[in-house]
Amino acid sequence: MTTSAANALPPTGDSAAAKPQGFVAEDRLGPFRSRRLPFALACLVLALMPGELGRVTRGLMTDAYVQVAAFVAVTLMLFYGAEKLFRFDIGQGLKGARLWQVPIAALLGATPGCGGAVIVVAAYSSGNVGFGAVVATLTATMGDAAFLLIATKPEVALILLPIQFSTGVLSGWLVDAFHRKDYRGVAGASCDMAPRIGRVRARDWAYLGFVIPGLALGLMQATQTDVGFLGPWPMIIGLGGTAIGLFTWATSPLQAMTNPADRPVTRMTEETSFIAVWVIGAYLAYDYIVAFGGLDLETLFGSVAILLPLAGVLVGFIPGCGPQVLVTTLYVNGLIPFGALIGNAISNDGDALFPAIALNPRAAVVATAYSAIPALILAYGFHLIAPGFLSPF
Repeated sequence: MTTSAANALPPTGDSAAAKPQGFVAEDRLGPFRSRRLPFALACLVLALMPGELGRVTRGLMTDAYVQVAAFVAVTLMLFYGAEKLFRFDIGQGLKGARLWQVPIAALLGATPGCGGAVIVVAAYSSGNVGFGAVVATLTATMGDAAFLLIATKPEVALILLPIQFSTGVLSGWLVDAFHRKDYRGVAGASCDMAPRIGRVRARDWAYLGFVIPGLALGLMQATQTDVGFLGPWPMIIGLGGTAIGLFTWATSPLQAMTNPADRPVTRMTEETSFIAVWVIGAYLAYDYIVAFGGLDLETLFGSVAILLPLAGVLVGFIPGCGPQVLVTTLYVNGLIPFGALIGNAISNDGDALFPAIALNPRAAVVATAYSAIPALILAYGFHLIAPGFLSPF
């Protein structure tokens, strides 16, 4: 979702020694709390409900944490830790890559999350890469939905992500060969840097404390190890981590991006909390409908199967990762075919579309339109030619 992309943007403050513009004190509540707190409180109330509703909610929140959130947290911690340790300016590295710009951009896009794609978008606005690199990274990225797929269906991710990478490379090279228009002059190459949190907070260390046993539980579940001997601890760990994540998200001053100047543990807490909220929402929406709605989703989606790949591509046009996480959730639960999943994965730009629109709106629109072409081809190619390939139909 976020990364050192802000390094490629012009400075917004008067000097590096001064506090960055938009610096946020540790105890300041975020401007989005009025919209976020109701959802967080609703989750708390649902988890405390007696009977079947509370039991299902607590189980889903625990699963969302140990199966996805803990895995995301460790991945982000490793990524941002390495970024901090090696202090490598990827934007400048891309500038000198020449013919390798497109493959590198596609590789950055194919990495789980939106950080790699944001780097390339910012590098384009700074004049470090060509337009083909933007198309490559937006085509290759699956956004935060990649974390969910890797955690729940790793065998599918091992096939889908390389296909996305290859499609991104080919698309980027074709665009560089035939598209000559430069959109950098349409909009300025600057945007506000994400607010800086500041020093590491107690909630960051607490969240990390839940992540470690949460990851161990997730690995045990993935290997079909019975965790019954642990008694109530899996639910305590899952709900504890979820509670800290919901509090962090509800009071965060950030939209989705974190400031590269913040410590890796802070960035991990903020971004994992953001991703986990979408996963919880998708899990609850699906299981509530199945458990309490009496709706046969499998029959419903099966009756309009020919339209599902197109629907996946169209949902991919929606900015942000939430709708894409929902599409992946439907696939994981066996409701939509692989063609719909791959169409959505290629057409969606995740959170990278937000800075792309802010920096170069015309470039963002054209790049998204270009990505729709291979998305439709592959979506219906798999759906019509190999309908049973990794699909529930």
